[in-house]
Amino acid sequence: PGTYVCAKCGHELFSSRAKYEHSSPWPAFTETVHEDSVSKRQERPGALKVSCGKCGNGLGHEFLNDGPKREQSRF
Repeated sequence: PGTYVCAKCGHELFSSRAKYEHSSPWPAFTETVHEDSVSKRQERPGALKVSCGKCGNGLGHEFLNDGPKREQSRF
């Protein structure tokens, strides 16, 4: 339980309340802690490249419409 932060700068990214089990080997979250927790840019249809909103450290992807509920994203 708690808050997941950027390994590089400590900026708050995700809450354990938004974490869920997914078939991927990576932690999966439905939403960020703050609106400015991450920055996003289009990488390909259905996937956004995600970086720390403070320092720009690479965090992976946001997969659109791949969350546990309909129309939810998976980080």
